[in-house]
Amino acid sequence: MENSQGIDYFVILVALLAIAAIGVIIAVKSSENDKFAPIKAQIDEENRLMNIRVLSREEG
Repeated sequence: MENSQGIDYFVILVALLAIAAIGVIIAVKSSENDKFAPIKAQIDEENRLMNIRVLSREEG
């Protein structure tokens, strides 16, 4: 009976560590997105300004 309870605590511990690790990864990724947001906005603005349509003439 004691061995079963020890395994239960081990499973709970592993699950909590996995949840904590996933939380840390999500927090780091969110921080990276916030850090690079101004650069992405600048690139989007440059792409918008450089979006020139080229009209081709049909020769025929």
